[in-house]
Amino acid sequence: MYAVYNLALAIALVLAAPWYLWKGRRTGSYVSTFRQRMGWVWASLNPTRRPSIWIHAVSVGEALAARSLLQPLRERFPDHLLFVSTTTVTGNAVAQRSLGGADGIFFAPFDLRGPVGRALDTVRPSLLVLVETEIWPNLIHEARRRGVGVAIVNGRLSESSYARYRRVRRLMARVLTEVDLFLMQGNDHARRIGGLGAPSERVRVLGNLKFDAVTAAAATDEIARLFERAAGHPLWVAGSTMPGEEKMVLAALRKVRERVPEVALVMAPRHPERFGEMPALVQAAGFACVRRTDLAPGAWTNGSVVVLDTIGELAQVYSLASVVFVGGSLVPTGGHNVLEPAVAGKAVVVGPHMQNFREIAEEFRAEGGLVQVGSGDELAAAVTSLLTDTARRDAIGLRAKGLVERNRGAVARTVDALAGLLA
Repeated sequence: MYAVYNLALAIALVLAAPWYLWKGRRTGSYVSTFRQRMGWVWASLNPTRRPSIWIHAVSVGEALAARSLLQPLRERFPDHLLFVSTTTVTGNAVAQRSLGGADGIFFAPFDLRGPVGRALDTVRPSLLVLVETEIWPNLIHEARRRGVGVAIVNGRLSESSYARYRRVRRLMARVLTEVDLFLMQGNDHARRIGGLGAPSERVRVLGNLKFDAVTAAAATDEIARLFERAAGHPLWVAGSTMPGEEKMVLAALRKVRERVPEVALVMAPRHPERFGEMPALVQAAGFACVRRTDLAPGAWTNGSVVVLDTIGELAQVYSLASVVFVGGSLVPTGGHNVLEPAVAGKAVVVGPHMQNFREIAEEFRAEGGLVQVGSGDELAAAVTSLLTDTARRDAIGLRAKGLVERNRGAVARTVDALAGLLA
């Protein structure tokens, strides 16, 4: 089974290489990271061969969840180095900026025996921690073969991912027997991982690390100056939008302005490679557009739509918002994390597609800490209603913030569980 997997993955990498080279043609990001992805992590990462903990966080969400683990792990295991790997370029950028407590941050190797083995020989982990459900057969197998403990933390498995993994259940069952602990976010995720073959005695439900990882971010002086024109006016922030959503958001903006003409909009695409296409899209919808990187303090007029074309500032802009729409949810991509605007006490609106955060969305909706809509037209109606009803808007935000605070505590439970693998 491993031979078939390795052959299929090698073929897939060869076929996908031209697309990735084209995608990164402007930045050279994939070419510049190729050596690390082939497992040639710089030798200076761990020259003294100290014991280490390797945390793999594929992208932005996982990196932010991993952030909450670093300090507790450092305090619990002071003799171990802490390394973090990511798969995506955006995830690496967020990790470099947000995970200052790590001893090293690098790109994860391709899941082939050679690259994986080279990386393991350099990092020399005592424990491999996979954030959420990153099931990489060779990484897990090679780590286990070297006597490294393997744990999945903050584990989640959506219905769609579960269905895909079921197609290769024999391989999954074999891989999962080599994982020592499955620390899952909720009961549904635990049930699904068990359905793929995870031994039941190794599966625990400990809650979601993201509740511990999220903190309210106050706007810096620079951000406050850039958006000072919006002070005293309603501000709608559409964060982490995906292709197809921006048109719906802009169509909704036109309707919202029929009732609330002074409303301002900041729109933040999820993926940095789409920043450049946003001005033309906004202008095609009939609105003036300015990119945040071109915006001078005090120069923004509320009629223009601001495209937030930076990484790491969205949470600060959320702190200034009247209403927040969290993207990836009006189109079927599974939704994005609502906790950053929620901890800031903001009224959050999402679309119908929240499969990746179903438990969180359901809990927030049940407690009245979230507004969920089914379409772009409903988005316009919901935003208009919230902007014209301050009491309701504030109440939703207050309930959302309270839910975040009540759900904290998964980090301590996770570190306690991991300690058993390093004893």
